[in-house]
Amino acid sequence: MSKRRKQGEGTLRKRADGRWEARVVIGYDEKGNPITKNVTAMEKGKCLEKLEQLKEKCGVQLTGKVKAEMAFGDWLDFWYQQYAKQTLRPTTQSGYENMIYNHIITDIGKIPLNKLTQNDLQQFYTRLKNGGRKVRTELYGKGLSDRMVRGCHAMCRKALEKAVAEGIIRINPAIGCKLPPKKAKEMQVLTREEMQRFMAQAKADGYFELFLLELCTGMRRGEIVALQWDDLNMQAGELHICRQATTVHGNIHICAPKTKSSIRTVILPPDIVKILAEYKKRINSRWLFPSPVKEDAPYHPSAIRKVLDRTLERAECKHVRFHDLRHTFATTALANGMDVKTLSAIIGHISSETTLNIYTHITDNMQRSAANKIEQGFGRNEGSLSEDKQTPDQTVKTPQTAKFEPKQPKIRRPGTGCITEINDHLFEGRYSPTNAYGKRTPKNVYAKTREECEEKLAELITQMNAEIAAEKERLKAEQSA
Repeated sequence: MSKRRKQGEGTLRKRADGRWEARVVIGYDEKGNPITKNVTAMEKGKCLEKLEQLKEKCGVQLTGKVKAEMAFGDWLDFWYQQYAKQTLRPTTQSGYENMIYNHIITDIGKIPLNKLTQNDLQQFYTRLKNGGRKVRTELYGKGLSDRMVRGCHAMCRKALEKAVAEGIIRINPAIGCKLPPKKAKEMQVLTREEMQRFMAQAKADGYFELFLLELCTGMRRGEIVALQWDDLNMQAGELHICRQATTVHGNIHICAPKTKSSIRTVILPPDIVKILAEYKKRINSRWLFPSPVKEDAPYHPSAIRKVLDRTLERAECKHVRFHDLRHTFATTALANGMDVKTLSAIIGHISSETTLNIYTHITDNMQRSAANKIEQGFGRNEGSLSEDKQTPDQTVKTPQTAKFEPKQPKIRRPGTGCITEINDHLFEGRYSPTNAYGKRTPKNVYAKTREECEEKLAELITQMNAEIAAEKERLKAEQSA
């Protein structure tokens, strides 16, 4: 049995034609795939000489860099830069770098790689849990979350697994460490009454179309933010989801979805298509939900979260995450008879099994409901299997809920103009957009009631946006001519 060559020395083999071939990795491409070069010779010794010359020519000097006595932090940095980074998405890279350079290396990075023990790692995880947080301790406490501790362990385990595979160390000390339990975040779902109040308040705040589309499709936050008008086929009522927006260090990155199943087409109800068609008349951007502060950019995902929190508070609803709106859609769809396979395709899960695992409590209720219907069917034909304590004359009375009046925001949404009450019987609407030449052009409308003024202002905004867009196209045509 041939002896395993060390990291960075390259591979050596005898080919079927009798020649010796040596191959070495000289780098990695953008996708993380290794770039290799090879040399051949009739004799083994000559092939090894050519290999050393090739390594010197290409600048491969890993043999002296990677040693069992090196610091664990140096190996962790080498592992991340050479093996992991090229295969990760930008958002994942940001998370890896935070754990590696802000927590792991600063704590146990100086311990020699071959001297690192399971006890060292276990004590490190305990320190993270008790006092590892370095920012916002006044809000979240001194310790890191269970998920963060498990993430740091995953980094250590993967890097040490590679060290074992390369023959640098014999065993992986991360195996067998005790970790905080893995807890899924509790799913919060809006009730029917809460959804009604929520949508009424969203309409008053100017975000009706955004949250309506979310509650009708269950898209992820990054997916709905990255929608463009070209993705919507008004005639067919089809919405094509093919990209998502992510944030890295506060900046928006538009990229492809993480999995193939996330690229999908959703059929929208005709009423939703009509609402979006009317909404499009007020939008002068290629994005469905453009940024109110930055030109030709989508709404920032973090800003969407703040809008959601404010709308929920004004609507007197319980606090939920944006992802819980996705759960609300899925729960409502299942409760109204949608099959799991169809739901899985709409929300972009890899398989129906994923959907079943997430919404087990809903499918269990569906099974009980089906069982009750079967029982009732038997009861009609062969007598009731259980006593029905309710008499035919009894009716179920539902409590009457008070009509919800949405709170009017003090500051209107950008791009919707403003309305001022001049006196008891006169309202003024004003819209001041930036024209094609970069100057503000205010115009006013007047009405006797606020509702009438809102209608006139909406017509004015649509008209002025169309005129500005036409003027921009004319100027662009003149410049290109």
